Amino acid sequence: MLKQALAAGLLAAGATAALPVPRPIAAALEAVQVAAAPTQSKPFGLPFADPPGPSTWLLIQGYGNTATAYRWRVSQYGAGQGLHFGLDLSARCGTPVIAIGEGVVRKVDAAEHGAGPHNLMLDHGNGYVSFYGHLYETPRLAPGDPVARGQVVAHSGDPDLTCTSRPHLHLEIRESQGLRVAFNPVTLIDADWDALSLVGGRGFQRDLDNPRQWQFLDDQPDVTFGGPLLNQYAHPWPPEWNSR
Repeated sequence: MLKQALAAGLLAAGATAALPVPRPIAAALEAVQVAAAPTQSKPFGLPFADPPGPSTWLLIQGYGNTATAYRWRVSQYGAGQGLHFGLDLSARCGTPVIAIGEGVVRKVDAAEHGAGPHNLMLDHGNGYVSFYGHLYETPRLAPGDPVARGQVVAHSGDPDLTCTSRPHLHLEIRESQGLRVAFNPVTLIDADWDALSLVGGRGFQRDLDNPRQWQFLDDQPDVTFGGPLLNQYAHPWPPEWNSR
């Protein structure tokens, strides 16, 4: 915007393309260009090559203290301290899943990590692993295989094995040494999360005794698997339907 305004001002004053830009204006233009340049401060990309949309994929549940995870915090999410320890991205069965970063295959169909019927884990060599769950079929990869960022490594499926009930990809990012800690993918994946969350991902459970805690996509806590529940609220909102 500033660059356009400055250019318009020069033309209005009778400037031509051949005239040099005054030094203060040139400095201002350079500052705007530097500020607008992508920083690429986040190490990973999205797990789909196609842009989001109703015919491709959408964010349907965020990471962390979601209302869905709270309702099932003991029976389904108890091992993850009552939180949703990944992202859920809706996609038709068979949608190509790409590696969010360069790395090597660490595990294939590791049932101990859940997210069946099939899953895949990639080690990125930077302290993180990515985990792709609810895959349509066993990935055609083996532990130790190298993968490139953006390479198709799997295809999305449905945890119910129907491809009609709730087909989606479950994506986690964990620490690589012991796999005991899950991190918020939103803080590590370069994407327009504000736009993605217009459809889903903002339904967080509120503790009325601390109502501002964990209410945004990017402020959710790390999960230590096997740790105590983090969201056992005395006064939750929305209120509980029944005890889980």
